[in-house]
Amino acid sequence: MIPATFKLCAAISYQHVRTLTGLRHTAVAALGHKLHQLRLQNQGPSSWVSQVRRRSSLISCCLEEKPYSEAEMAYIKQAEEALQKSISILQDGSGWKSEIEAANGDKVVSKTLPDIGKVFKLEVEMDNSLDLLYSELFDKVEQMGEWNPNIKQVKILKKINQETMLTHEVSTETAGNLISPRDFVSVRYAKRRGSTCFLAGMSTHCDMMPEQNGIVRAESGPTCIVLRPSAEDPNKTRFTWLLSIDLKGWLPKSLIDQVLSQSQADFAQHLRRHLDSNSAVCSC
Repeated sequence: MIPATFKLCAAISYQHVRTLTGLRHTAVAALGHKLHQLRLQNQGPSSWVSQVRRRSSLISCCLEEKPYSEAEMAYIKQAEEALQKSISILQDGSGWKSEIEAANGDKVVSKTLPDIGKVFKLEVEMDNSLDLLYSELFDKVEQMGEWNPNIKQVKILKKINQETMLTHEVSTETAGNLISPRDFVSVRYAKRRGSTCFLAGMSTHCDMMPEQNGIVRAESGPTCIVLRPSAEDPNKTRFTWLLSIDLKGWLPKSLIDQVLSQSQADFAQHLRRHLDSNSAVCSC
């Protein structure tokens, strides 16, 4: 009975602990009963009993957390899939063609994938720490419209957990007003692996934000920003941005390619100016 109880508790994964409410309470109750019996019999706990106690502490903490809903779990799964797909694309170094090469070393490349279409990749080095960039691009995402003129507004619709959120973004008119404003409903996902940080995302559906009159609902994804400390200077960051967008509407392909690649190059410059401005204010 005791080994079986331990196996039941120890084998429950984190997600199962969050969702199988009845099983959680049954396991914890059985565990507590057996430990009480051991104390009455003056039996010292063996090594596996100690492990059970540690596991029961974890389960008890999880009991206090609100379990994810089915819809929230679907968003988390979608976000994780966006990250894995982005990593797979970025790891394949073949087939990339140059779109923009700036004098400061910034470059935008592209290639066409059979299941997605044309994707773009921005590669730059930022004179800022990874943590600062993470804060600006994820924690302060709603402030992006204040420093990026290509973005009118970013609004957080729902925070699912510390890593996952739903957002609504509205772009401004571009290409001399040839492309009208677009909006996106996205799931965003932040993940750290060692010294590397991933900010992934893709379009999703959310009843909280139906399509808006006068604005074309575009689709994005998978997209991902990868932040790595520079090998030469850990206070600088290697910044890679994979971009995949379907702007919808009847637009010439050549115009779309030009707008998307230029928007990535412009983004790097806007971000630099914003961070430099903040740094100047802080040093005063």
